[in-house]
This record gives sequence, structure tokens and C-alpha cells, in this order.
Amino acid sequence: MDLQLKGKTALVTGASRGIGLAVVRALAAEGVRVVAAARTTTPEVVAAGAIPVTADLSAPAAAERLVTEAITELGGLDILVNNVGGGDGGLSGGFLELTDAQWAQVVDLNFFATVRVTLAALPALAAARGAVVNVSSIGARVPHGGPIAYTTAKAALTAFGKALAEEFGPQGVRVNTVSPGPVRTDMWESPTGYGAELATAMGIPHDELLANLPTAMGMVINRLVEPSEVAALVTYLASPRAAATTGTDHLIDGGAVKTA
Repeated sequence: MDLQLKGKTALVTGASRGIGLAVVRALAAEGVRVVAAARTTTPEVVAAGAIPVTADLSAPAAAERLVTEAITELGGLDILVNNVGGGDGGLSGGFLELTDAQWAQVVDLNFFATVRVTLAALPALAAARGAVVNVSSIGARVPHGGPIAYTTAKAALTAFGKALAEEFGPQGVRVNTVSPGPVRTDMWESPTGYGAELATAMGIPHDELLANLPTAMGMVINRLVEPSEVAALVTYLASPRAAATTGTDHLIDGGAVKTA
């Protein structure tokens, strides 16, 4: 299927690895000119044919600078993919163990960074009658399934997408959310990531946790979601083929969430 994306322009945040890198590759394969934003530039981003831009979106002023640079590089903006997030490392304890500083860090990266980038990008997106896709998490629907600060921030992100779609739909801007379950990324697989910390807290080997995770999460596909599978959904939602789709939250979780 031709997604009618050739010649479009896109900004992808959190683009150096995992889901973000997969989105960059998927968009570029459809002929989209992509600015890939991350704290560090990786060879994989360059190999994907994207324009790398270094940006630490935990700094409030970085969002406007990033969007300005992206629009200058691309000559406009049709698509914004807000994938920046994370910060779940060191949060395997419970609510009583979290400090104000940890709450602020996680909510800022997983929610306010997207708010700031979207705010800066909306004039260009409205001019192009463009699309926004926010990458949230099934933790927004099952908040007990991850660190409380992380899942709370993702719940705010999902609500933000729905409200934004309602307000800016009449201006031609579509806003949708993608909510993955456990994805085969560093969050779960890295020896220093959340998965490894969780395994340590549970007193089991890291590889054992990963092997049992799909079953424990109720994933009927019996494996983790691949980043490329999330990227395919993001790319479709960003495309003109999804012109009548806005204000939605799409689960891609292998059947983990059992409610509508």
C-alpha cells in the first residue's frame, strides 16, 4: 500500500534507538524527509538517511530551538512523532520511595517535553494540515504495570493527545496516540535498564524475567513487541491514509490489555 508520504517532512524525538529509530527508518523508507532528534547522534540514525539534531528535551528551552532548526532544515513540517521518554531506571521501588526530584524528572521527560515540542510545532503543523503521533504506553491503562511516576506521566500524555485532537481538529491537525506493551528495547533488555532492575528486585535472573515477561503480562503472542511493529503503526497514523483517524489511542501490546 502506498501511504502517500513521499516528499512529506517529519520531526521524530527520542530518535537514536529503539522505537524512535525504528520510526525514523520506517518514515524514511516511505520517502519522508526526517529530522531525528536525540541527546546523542548514533551511526544508525545517519545510516537511516535522517538529519540528526542533538537536543536534550529535559531542558525547557530545547524544544523551541529543536523545532526551529527542524523547520529550517525541512522547509516546513507535516508530521511530528513525540517519542521522547524513559527515565524509568532507578524507579523499581514503590511510591513511598520516590522523591520529588524523581517525580519531576520522569514527568518532565515523559509529558512536559512532548507538550513543549508540540506547542512549538503546532503553527507549522496547522499550516500543513499535518499529523501528530504521541508514543505513550499501556501503563496509561494499567498503571500498576510499571513505575508509578512513569505510568502516571504516560496517562497524562494519552489524555493530552485526545484533548489536542479535539481542539486542533478543525484546523486540520490530526493527533493520535500509540500505546505499546513491552517492546524489545533497552528498557527491558539492557543490563542497566528497568527490566534488569526489576529482575534484581524480584530476585531472579534478568534472562528469566525476559523469558517469562510475555506470559506474565498476558501477551497472547508469547513474545515482546518489535520496535518495527510499533513504527509501522506510527507511520500509518501519520499518513494521509489515516485521514479520518484522530483522537484515538491504539494499543500494540500483543493482547496484554484485556479491556476495550
